[in-house]
Amino acid sequence: MSGKPDRKPGDGRKKRRRRRLPTRWLALGDRLAVRIAARSLAVLFLGASIAYAMATGDYLGDRTSTAYRVLDNLAYELGYAAQKVRISGLTHHSREAVLQAIDVAPGGSLIGFDPANARQLLENLDWVLNAKVQLVYPNQLQISLKERKPFAIWQRDGNYYVIDASGSAISSLNPLNFPGLLLVTGEGAQTSARELVNQLEARPDLRSRVRAAARVGNRRWNLYLVDRTKVLLPEGDVGQGLDRLVEAEKRYGLEAKDVGRIDLRVAGEITLAPLSPAQGEIKVSRR
Repeated sequence: MSGKPDRKPGDGRKKRRRRRLPTRWLALGDRLAVRIAARSLAVLFLGASIAYAMATGDYLGDRTSTAYRVLDNLAYELGYAAQKVRISGLTHHSREAVLQAIDVAPGGSLIGFDPANARQLLENLDWVLNAKVQLVYPNQLQISLKERKPFAIWQRDGNYYVIDASGSAISSLNPLNFPGLLLVTGEGAQTSARELVNQLEARPDLRSRVRAAARVGNRRWNLYLVDRTKVLLPEGDVGQGLDRLVEAEKRYGLEAKDVGRIDLRVAGEITLAPLSPAQGEIKVSRR
């Protein structure tokens, strides 16, 4: 009998497999090591380039500088560039206006980009109500913002501005592009327009006939209708004054008459003035 132990079928294959597994894992480890080493060297080179630029005064904030161009190209090659930019919430403004405000170019470097600072820059724009900026490494930039909504046109010193409901001017919008907005003027008109416009919107038939409103002494409003009628509203409750106007028009058929002025400033009294001054004023009620 032989002194060699009996060998079972398949023992050789198992041993061969056990010999191959370490080789595969070693090869995989070599590839990972190469990639990690390459990325580490690139990051080190990038850091050295930034340090050199700062030391020599060739600052990265200057897009025309040699350092900036080198790092911009390097960032693109390493995948740290704004290759995917998503912007939501735009209505009256363009993507270009947003990117220009935060100094980001499509495909440009995102190295050193500060989302918090970018958000602040956007919210400093008079047409942005609020903004959210998120940097998703290595090459995605997500921006969500809410624009101020055009609410009225404010006339001041011969100039015209689109304003939102709070009275903040939106300088980037052309008033000529919003012919449906109410024109307001006078001291305090921009901050008081919200109540007047909301009350008029609740009375659509009257709103369609009002072309402008003037704030008087920051206390009350004069309305200017499309038929050249001037309405002097009383101080206090704007809605109550508008209700009196609607009631007077229905009761006395003022829309069909050549009325130049309707004075509602005195409670319980309506004073009418015709378009022709020669006819004199008429008091039609006192209640």
